[in-house]
Amino acid sequence: MEKDIRLQKYLAMANVASRRASEQLILDARVSVNGEIVTELGTKVSETDEIKVDGVTVHLAKKKYYIMLNKPVGYVTTAKDQFLRPTVFDLVKDIDDRLFSVGRLDYDTEGLLILTNDGDFTQKISHPSHQTEKTYHAVISGSLSREDINNLKSGVRIEKGVVTAPAKVKVLESEKNASLVEIIIHEGRNRQVRRMFEAVGHRVLELKRVAIANVVIGNLPLGKWRHLREAEINNLLKGKNQQ
Repeated sequence: MEKDIRLQKYLAMANVASRRASEQLILDARVSVNGEIVTELGTKVSETDEIKVDGVTVHLAKKKYYIMLNKPVGYVTTAKDQFLRPTVFDLVKDIDDRLFSVGRLDYDTEGLLILTNDGDFTQKISHPSHQTEKTYHAVISGSLSREDINNLKSGVRIEKGVVTAPAKVKVLESEKNASLVEIIIHEGRNRQVRRMFEAVGHRVLELKRVAIANVVIGNLPLGKWRHLREAEINNLLKGKNQQ
């Protein structure tokens, strides 16, 4: 860790919250340093300081974990679920630290999910300016017309005042009743891929995320995980504009 870093960055690195949300925690007088409530955003701390949020001590992870999970359908990506549904963290119980998901996958979506205890890494690759591309394979109802494809490539309206950024679209297989389509986006709105296809008149029957940036799920079995390789971590950190 750097000798002295801003308090909000420390909180983000500890996966307490995003950088902006951490700033709000400080402004709301919920953070203390060495027993004193701090509300100044410019406050700097070091690893020898005792930092607490709502009275709970915050620690930086000593060992960093970067994990690729092939998430099955039927799991949520939150640590706890009000409906007591299984979570993705049930699949990685042998990791001896608290992990967080980098982005999310819907309950009914499977595929590549990255888990880590490195808050700084999470912030970097999740930030909109990083434009991390995510590749999905979707089985949809019917077949896409040329107009549908062009609309998806240009961006579609998925709710009032919200038009998606341009996507990359490729039809992999097409039949009368269903088609397999590859779609690449860099945004992460709630159920975005499903809503994009709905906007052009097609229902998503199955959805799988197969890649994030150039990191691919490959032949990793469903429900299994592995550690990311150093080259994969570096690839994710580069961002779209530097690859």
